[in-house]
Amino acid sequence: MEALFTSITAVAIAEIGDKTQLLALLLACKFKKPLPIIAGIIIATLLNHAAAAWFGSLVQQWLNPEILRWLVGFSFIAMALWVLVPDKIDEDDNKLLKYGPFLASLILFFIAEIGDKTQVATVILAAKYDSMFMVITGTTIGMCLANVPVVLLGKLGVEKLPMTLIHRVTAILFLVLGITTLVF
Repeated sequence: MEALFTSITAVAIAEIGDKTQLLALLLACKFKKPLPIIAGIIIATLLNHAAAAWFGSLVQQWLNPEILRWLVGFSFIAMALWVLVPDKIDEDDNKLLKYGPFLASLILFFIAEIGDKTQVATVILAAKYDSMFMVITGTTIGMCLANVPVVLLGKLGVEKLPMTLIHRVTAILFLVLGITTLVF
């Protein structure tokens, strides 16, 4: 259960202000059809994070536990620094909007997650915990907790979030995860 709750928390918080959350807002404003957008987000996240978790579990098998602990700990600390750099939407993302809400969401979210903070976090979490299923479930729930409200509410109130504070709190969370991984 620790893998599930840590995965949910880490990804939900890291996702706030992330490129994919901005993408969710863009899709919600463009299509005004939340269900196909949410379905696309969920499927893209499951596929992307399953691949990331699989890779993380391979890393876990290749490395001895002591090296893995140091790698995971320092990776969490690196994530803490990375979270402080806010994302922006690429202009190329707008070209795929012609495919409709579900397909555009599926394609754009899958591509946007490649190499993204939450995908890297999924790799790290899968390397740290033995339960790939719990990590994938947790990271997907975390993505939904951060993105579904944005899709449902559209522009209402999203711009009023204290993004700098949220990024700092997220950085602190990853820093604490890194330090506890290294110390314990």
